[in-house]
Amino acid sequence: MAALTCARIVLPMAFLCAAALPRPAAADPALARPFSSGAVLQRDRPIVIRGTADPGERISVRLGAEVRQVRADDRGGWQATLPAMPAGGPFRLTATGVKAEAVAEDILIGDVWLCSGQSNMELPVQRSLNWPNELNRASDPQLRLLSVPPRSAATPQSGIGGAGWQRADRNSVIGFSAACYYMVRDLRTSRKIPIGAIDASYGGTRIRPWLPEAAGVALPGEGDSAAMLTLYRRDAAAAGVRFVATWEDWWRRTSRQAVGVEPWRAPDRLAWQPVPQVGAWDDWGVPKLDGFAGLLWFRRTVTLSPEQAKGAARLTLGRIEDMDVVWINGVAIGTGYGGDVRRDYAVPPGVLRPGANEIVVSVLNTAGIGGFLGPADALALVPTAGGAVPLTTDWRYAVASPAHASPPRTPWESRAGLGTIFNAMVAPLGPVALTGVAWYQGESDSSLTGYDVRLEALMRGWRAHFQRPDLPFLIVSLAGFGAPSAEPIDSGRAQVREDQRQVATRDPHAALVVAIDLGDRWDIHPANKQEVGHRLARAAGALVYGTRETPTGPRVRNATLAPGGVTVHFQDVAGALRTWSSDRPIGFELCAAAPDSCRWAAATVEGMSVRLASDGRPASRVRYAWGNTPVVNLYDDDRLPVGPFEVPIGR
Repeated sequence: MAALTCARIVLPMAFLCAAALPRPAAADPALARPFSSGAVLQRDRPIVIRGTADPGERISVRLGAEVRQVRADDRGGWQATLPAMPAGGPFRLTATGVKAEAVAEDILIGDVWLCSGQSNMELPVQRSLNWPNELNRASDPQLRLLSVPPRSAATPQSGIGGAGWQRADRNSVIGFSAACYYMVRDLRTSRKIPIGAIDASYGGTRIRPWLPEAAGVALPGEGDSAAMLTLYRRDAAAAGVRFVATWEDWWRRTSRQAVGVEPWRAPDRLAWQPVPQVGAWDDWGVPKLDGFAGLLWFRRTVTLSPEQAKGAARLTLGRIEDMDVVWINGVAIGTGYGGDVRRDYAVPPGVLRPGANEIVVSVLNTAGIGGFLGPADALALVPTAGGAVPLTTDWRYAVASPAHASPPRTPWESRAGLGTIFNAMVAPLGPVALTGVAWYQGESDSSLTGYDVRLEALMRGWRAHFQRPDLPFLIVSLAGFGAPSAEPIDSGRAQVREDQRQVATRDPHAALVVAIDLGDRWDIHPANKQEVGHRLARAAGALVYGTRETPTGPRVRNATLAPGGVTVHFQDVAGALRTWSSDRPIGFELCAAAPDSCRWAAATVEGMSVRLASDGRPASRVRYAWGNTPVVNLYDDDRLPVGPFEVPIGR
């Protein structure tokens, strides 16, 4: 296999500057970004202040009346730990060196929440319901907001960039995370202390890049990814070669029950159709490709003269969304990721040949538009001699089977790599003290198994990073999205919800926030983030602040055999269970061990339980609200829904 070349062409642009630049020979003292003017620092816990200065420089750190003396290490970093303080302020924070002083004004002491996840956490207030009127309530000088710009890096970074802390007002709130803002706004109303909210969210991301690398490496099956990432830091081209071999092995394994071919070596075995034009396949007018998320193969035959086939060449393919792997004549040429990156691949000598040459490209799209995005005139094969060959037309495509919808991803990729987003968006926060974390993510993992294992690894990793083993986590269960079903079905989104529920049930410092009834089957980004925020604040009240209300609404306790059927028992019910728009609850299923054995069950409410009538068929488990967009009508007197679940039937 030929070596892949130039990290610039195979990686997101964020990795070009992944390594921190060396500090200049002399620098004034500086405070790290979480400690800029307007910051909120966590009350009642030791306050860790970080910054930079000249290596070895002695720094005096003062916050209010508290002072600590520290010395910068040999790389210029310093850290001072001040004693815990109660809620209050404002204070002045200074870091005074030999010749200069760094100053942050208007520092408040209160509660700090970190909000994180993918696009449903990222969605701003200006895309939520009734947002113009919500901005009329936005002004609150005791509520402070900090946005961490979405980015990734192959190694942990020291700075987060961005504009620093801002007071909540119309200008700062409009682009801030809606779910996070509505949560902390409620907490400001109920707690009456300063609140700081840090939004570190990045749309379209799997959970894997949010894990600290050490936590990810410890997961089953990640040993090879860790080795590739280590190799990438030393030799990106060699790491690319190793990854493509992994990709090819994955195709062979999954093809045993699917296509059973290697399209990069034997493209004639696929059913090819002409590509109408270079551009997103959503715009081709092919109904099955409108909004298609999955893998497509592309093929282009190029006829070369002996002169053109000599020596090396370059293959340029413009922008591609999302991920591509490229072969010429069965030889791997390159792999890339990201619709904002133009693909420009080196073709080593010996790959091209006189006559017909086959260019084969696999393109994975995970969401939104997919395919070659152009510009069309950027697509070309440019041999060292003999003239360039335009590739603007004559492409053909073939749709891969659904079994190939989730190929492996490079461990250095931004949205699905190993620790890449943690490195750039969480690690730079340092061991800053937090009240808790609100986590809203999972859509991008719905085609994968084992989300519960990865979520628990993330929680362990973040708790270790923030040096708080009991750090509270509020986990938002995925909202409904996608076509409803008239029959019981298996659903990746439902499985992620069940994994989230199981994790929250096992962890005494976590709470699940149910959002199944807040979804939109046509929009993966439902706009009712106000209610998400209300439920997050309620869960925070019960988990963190000791309020007496139930944290998340009714929770399933167990299911047991009963005369004539099964009884499902619930806890944390406010008042009693109620059914809306019907005299009985819907969405319950009885299932045997086989995956396709689930069927609807007739259900009736009995106080704080639900009775399912036996249909005379074997049943070993109960599912509820299981699907992409299930209709739910079972609530309690606080108007909180029973969330989706699957439980075994006991005796």
